[in-house]
Amino acid sequence: MLVRMETGRTARRSGRTRVRGRNDGRRLGAVDLGGELGERATLVQFSSAFCAPCRATRRVLGEVAAMVPGVAHVEIDAEARLDLVRELEILRTPTVLVLDATGRVVRRATGQPRKADVIAALGEAV
Repeated sequence: MLVRMETGRTARRSGRTRVRGRNDGRRLGAVDLGGELGERATLVQFSSAFCAPCRATRRVLGEVAAMVPGVAHVEIDAEARLDLVRELEILRTPTVLVLDATGRVVRRATGQPRKADVIAALGEAV
């Protein structure tokens, strides 16, 4: 299972997005995601079966994708895509990647993000 407990400093950062990271500049396509990229941006969510924050994250990302034209939400089962999890160094679920229209990773968040933070992160992608 990819879920791990967080305490202290790491817990305070949970759900926050960051611009630079291990995937800075990495591009993902429809083949990688198992779904089409959004016209303007794509919200990619890595989830696992027994992850309660993943369900809440799915709801938040779905709502944002529905209200922002050209934004798609793609959910990936982390256990089914271990190759991609390892390549992108996904350490816990939920992890959210914000991709621009070309599939470049522009933001990354671990933990359950707030709706306002997701909308703000889309600002860099669109």
